[in-house]
Amino acid sequence: MADNEQYFSSTPSSQDVRRELQVTLRGREVVVETSHGVFSGSRLDLGTSVLLRHAPEPPEHGVFLDLGCGWGPITLSLALESPESTVWAVDVNERALELTAGNAKRNGCENVHAVTPDAFAEEFPSDAGFDVIWSNPPIRIGKEALHELLMTYLPRLNHGGEAYLVVQRNLGSDSLIPWLADQLGDGFTVGKYASSKGYRVIEVLRA
Repeated sequence: MADNEQYFSSTPSSQDVRRELQVTLRGREVVVETSHGVFSGSRLDLGTSVLLRHAPEPPEHGVFLDLGCGWGPITLSLALESPESTVWAVDVNERALELTAGNAKRNGCENVHAVTPDAFAEEFPSDAGFDVIWSNPPIRIGKEALHELLMTYLPRLNHGGEAYLVVQRNLGSDSLIPWLADQLGDGFTVGKYASSKGYRVIEVLRA
């Protein structure tokens, strides 16, 4: 099974062969570890690059979420840019979570919690929310599963919170914007924030 077919499996069947990568995350050079069986395990994904290039500077403090963290480039970007924040990294892929936690540790990010959705539901207070959500969501899990995933986490934006999602234009980014606006309803504003290299960055704001 190819890497891109199994990255959203909880336990990838491919051999866990670790490799080091040097990547630039919002102007910071970092060394990370990646492996087979995780999303974009051989490089920094183009969509993630677009998101990191265009998303505005996060606040210094707050509770942040990287939804579908992979090996952790978005998590690391948030944690390094706002070291006094708390960053939750959520993924179904246990190998990805192990890599994210390890990459956070090796880059001095003590403010990262890498967890499965089930563990998140147990550990994160039910009455708490997020100030920032950044995500390159797993589009290839299918529309229904994607919609369920987004509506599990986006409504948990705090008042004044903001989310930035990167979605490939030919994989439905433009139809996702009105759908999110309709589902989230009053109190949320959804729109196109940026476009680059065939991707849209979608902005979700909670008033």
